Amino acid sequence: MVYVNQSILEASICQDSFYDFVQRFWDQIIPEKPIWNWHIKYLCDELQQMAERVFKRQPKEYDLIINISPGSTKSTICSVMFPAWLWTVDPTICSICGSYGYPLSLYLATKSLDVMRSDKYKKLFPNVLFKKSKMEEMSNTMQGMRIATSTGGAITGKHGHFIIVDDPISPKDITSKVTMDSANRWIDQTLLTRMVDRSITPVILIMQRLHQNDPTQHLLDKPEHGKIRHICLPAVITPKVKPRRLRGDYKYSEDIVEKAEKFCFETFSQTKEEYCFEKDINFERGQFVDLMIHHGFFADRHMDPKRLPFDVLCQAKADLGEFGYSGQFLQDPIPLGGGLFKVSRITIDIPPNKMKQRVRYWDKAGTADGGAYTVGALITEDLHKRIWILDIVRGRWDAHEREQIILNTARMDGRHVVVGIEQEPGSGGKESAQNTVRHLAGFRIRVDIPRGNKLQRALPLADALNGRNVYMVKASW
Repeated sequence: MVYVNQSILEASICQDSFYDFVQRFWDQIIPEKPIWNWHIKYLCDELQQMAERVFKRQPKEYDLIINISPGSTKSTICSVMFPAWLWTVDPTICSICGSYGYPLSLYLATKSLDVMRSDKYKKLFPNVLFKKSKMEEMSNTMQGMRIATSTGGAITGKHGHFIIVDDPISPKDITSKVTMDSANRWIDQTLLTRMVDRSITPVILIMQRLHQNDPTQHLLDKPEHGKIRHICLPAVITPKVKPRRLRGDYKYSEDIVEKAEKFCFETFSQTKEEYCFEKDINFERGQFVDLMIHHGFFADRHMDPKRLPFDVLCQAKADLGEFGYSGQFLQDPIPLGGGLFKVSRITIDIPPNKMKQRVRYWDKAGTADGGAYTVGALITEDLHKRIWILDIVRGRWDAHEREQIILNTARMDGRHVVVGIEQEPGSGGKESAQNTVRHLAGFRIRVDIPRGNKLQRALPLADALNGRNVYMVKASW
């Protein structure tokens, strides 16, 4: 009978698989029970694939950019576990790890050291011996190093086999062009000059998207940086998912399934079981949600249904607003501020049956042959807070024609639709609004006296539109 040393076997398993290493050392630094979503293994395998070439000192195939939501274990995988695993295979490896602030960089270095100084790590990898060193420059007796730095920091005389950049910008600094430019310049002029061998050392950038000119976009827009593999994992399924094949790994969260069952009962007065029995069909839970979507229910498939379910994302959107949520969770940063309506982000679709209050809002102009248009937009919101543009009436008319068009449109819309009229400043604007109100006697009317400038008033819709939350019916207009 052959006896196998259990420690040697476990060490070999960890060396052969970074994902197995993460699983076996998780409890050494994190007390909470792990949730092994599919993306964790995927990212581990991607990092290991890059590392295998470095171990052999082979030329790199590409640099790597990973865009993923906060709370997805990205830092634990890339900045804490990965440098610790590298030494189990090759203790001579030097990793340079940087984040937006020194306290964060030091925290991640401390967590990585906790892994390597655990009794389990010492038992499985006794050849990894530490030298006395500062936390920001950990080293072992085989000349391997883990160097911690922060955005803007100097790295004098040190070179890395891996350059790992984990969140180079803080969300609170995204409005500062100086900070954005400084981070991009630091990556270009400092980090990219700190490679053991430019042909071998890969750059790994892990971050949530924050801005249209953040380091992710900066590197993607500069072909001189060389080939880049871009992994993009929005919290919910969108066209931004890269590689595209990963869309198949997105699933509905449990709270979405429960809401779909409630929608089924409210729409058809039947439970899911009753509905499926009547239709003589047997649906899996995900397929049942797909069917309810066909009937007007709104739902997205999630990258991590347990960590980031529907309710958690709704709260994140409420906390961050359209701008923050679109960048940090959808990995699709939108312009901060007005004047930049990305009309390509309007979704053309069939509206659901159930809607909230419909409003026909008019922006009036008074010239018939030229100049500005008079526009009346019929808008509403569905039960899932999506904004719908249902109809547009637009033209250049004189005052008499304009008032008749507004009246005829109100008759066609019906008395259940609220008519919104903007009252322009000054006595002329007030008189024009009052004239329209008289013509619309018997209809529900709201006179809107705008506050603030047009830019400020446009921002909420701009954020919603750029955040892909504005929908439009297909029509000739």
